[in-house]
Amino acid sequence: MNKLDPTDLRILLALIRDPRIQIGELSDSLGIARNTAQSRVRRLLRAGVLRPGGREVDLEAVGYDVVAFVTIEVSHRELDGVVGALRLIPQVLEVHEISGRGDVWCRVVATDTHNLQSSLRQVLRIKGVIRTETVLALHTHIPYRTEPLISGLSSAAAPARIS
Repeated sequence: MNKLDPTDLRILLALIRDPRIQIGELSDSLGIARNTAQSRVRRLLRAGVLRPGGREVDLEAVGYDVVAFVTIEVSHRELDGVVGALRLIPQVLEVHEISGRGDVWCRVVATDTHNLQSSLRQVLRIKGVIRTETVLALHTHIPYRTEPLISGLSSAAAPARIS
């Protein structure tokens, strides 16, 4: 998709904030015609900006094609403050407290390596961050998924058939 206009971005934000929103509610909340909302959502799906199901945004399709995993060593007294500060960096998608090397693991996205470097500098300026280690993702072979788990639970919970 070439470029997202303000209406496209408002639609994406509305879908992220309320994944169960209906087209009629979406159009009302954004002050656009129902047909406009429906055609825009379809176009975003065809362009791959919205993943199948129509509620998850493909960040690569909107320009965030650099993915990095950052392990952060933290002064333990500052852990809560570090997590709070990481929450304020928009490029930080996930933060996990971990065992092993490092204390915190983050998934970070960026538009390019300069944008990533800027984000990493923000992380390093956080009080309590001792050091970071960054690994770039080269290719996603299996994106985040839950279907196999739920499918397995469904199969395990199915009653046995009596012949």
